[in-house]
Amino acid sequence: MRMLVFGKNGQVARALQAAGGETVTALGRDKADLMHPGAAREAIAAHKPDLVINAAAYTAVDKAEEEEAAARRLNAGAPAEMAEAAQAAGVPFIHLSTDYVFDGKAEDRIAEDEETAPLNIYGATKREGEIAVGAAHGQAVILRTSWVFSEYGGNFVKTMLRLSESRDALSIVADQIGGPTEAGDIAKALLAIAGKKHRGAPGAGIYHFQGAPAVSWADFAEKIFDIAGRAVKVSHIKTEDYPTPAARPRYTVLDCAKIEREFGIGQPDWRESLRRVIDALNTEGQTS
Repeated sequence: MRMLVFGKNGQVARALQAAGGETVTALGRDKADLMHPGAAREAIAAHKPDLVINAAAYTAVDKAEEEEAAARRLNAGAPAEMAEAAQAAGVPFIHLSTDYVFDGKAEDRIAEDEETAPLNIYGATKREGEIAVGAAHGQAVILRTSWVFSEYGGNFVKTMLRLSESRDALSIVADQIGGPTEAGDIAKALLAIAGKKHRGAPGAGIYHFQGAPAVSWADFAEKIFDIAGRAVKVSHIKTEDYPTPAARPRYTVLDCAKIEREFGIGQPDWRESLRRVIDALNTEGQTS
């Protein structure tokens, strides 16, 4: 199976390349500039893959408030083109989305079919992308995930480790609850789905995949420092004490029963994955 992955330099795409090896061809902006209409379609036509995965996105949540057109292009326009091209080529398409399509007002785990109500431009454009992909490709799989971290790129784990080098106390938001999800775990889930879809297995639409157990950003930070052996005091603060240009949902704990039922993919324990990531960063000398 030959997989074409968009978003080469992102966390999930890099994890896919590491896990998928020679079966994965990943394209970055230099080979497929998704800001240009038609680029994705041309890439799919040129590479003739057996399956397409979109791991590209505009993910700068706050910056998106000022760059709505760019966010919409990358999060909705380009994915729609990919889905159309994959449908025309007769190959499966998998698209990554986010928990930020929800408003965070839920009080229990959120199922795939619950109403969306994004609080920010990033979430709104990602939801537009979901709708466009579903309309363009009848068998597309849309995977919502959250709080992605890894040894690659920039993410909360690496930010906390960097700050711990010069700070012995940090104030972290404690009233936003969600699920940290390691990019390598997402890659494994994507490869499992890809293999089954390539073999003609049923299953289409939206699926939730998120690390467990649910946690706040402050609790996540404390676990990072605990595993890394950093003596940093974490003060738990409220969202309103840390204002940002884009509003964030307070509760996005996703119900992941559907993906386990239909694809046999269980929820990973993010704490185990966090240990692996910190070990990898230590090996690479990136945590000191």
